[in-house]
Amino acid sequence: MNIMPRSERAFQWVNGVFFTVLCFTMIAPMIHLAAVSLSSPVYANSKMVVLWPKGFQLNVYEALFGMKDMWRAMGVSVYITLMGTLLCLIFTSTLAYALTRPMMPGRKLITRLILFTFIFPVPLIPSYLVVKSLGMINTLWALIIPGALGAYNVFIMKTFFQGISNELVEAMKIDGSGEFGVYARLVLPLSAPVLATIALFHSVGTWNAYFGALIYIRSKDLFPLQLKLKNMVASSATDSGLDSIAVDSGIFSSPETIKAAAILFTTLPILIVYPFLQKYFVKGAMLGSLKE
Repeated sequence: MNIMPRSERAFQWVNGVFFTVLCFTMIAPMIHLAAVSLSSPVYANSKMVVLWPKGFQLNVYEALFGMKDMWRAMGVSVYITLMGTLLCLIFTSTLAYALTRPMMPGRKLITRLILFTFIFPVPLIPSYLVVKSLGMINTLWALIIPGALGAYNVFIMKTFFQGISNELVEAMKIDGSGEFGVYARLVLPLSAPVLATIALFHSVGTWNAYFGALIYIRSKDLFPLQLKLKNMVASSATDSGLDSIAVDSGIFSSPETIKAAAILFTTLPILIVYPFLQKYFVKGAMLGSLKE
């Protein structure tokens, strides 16, 4: 029977304690926000809440769920996340597949140009002028189209496509399939891991982004959830309308509890999805480490 040496057992124990403490430091802010949102305004406003609610109450969530503009912002975020991820997968996969075909003219030059955009991203002002010239200012397309194709995603997917056996591709062509048939019936079904990786990268990035909406969106009806949250957290209670919400809901004017609840409201949806797809982050990191 293999007996683990005492030094190794000690290392495993210390390692476990260290990572347990590290995990707690990462989830502690979420626990604190939940405690503040569930606490009485008296304790929340006086900064007396740490990791456990004091004066437990749920009025703040009744107020938050009654805010129609929050649900509208949630719908906007869901729409741009789903639509943006779908377009990202279509554009990225078709471009990456084309770059792996030896007969594509100028594919090496195109690859170098894509790499150039990865090293030198487009500055804000030229990007804004392009979006404005296309008539996408104050439309949701301004939050979807500019980020639908990224150099990093293209290289990850291209690397994966290059690992697909050429014998399978040639066999499909012998059976009469064209390039699109090979792409749709062979390459995409074999690429579920990388497609899930790109979808996760893009959806998380889109869900958490607010700067694009801050620049391109003028109408409050088109504000995504993160921009709505940013305005609530950054503004004063009077400017963000939290005072009136608190009074109407009987919370005795406690914007701190509403802000904490709003942060949880915007964060929990993506946190619920993430554990089911966590393994694809590791897969994407491994794919990105490979070279042609």
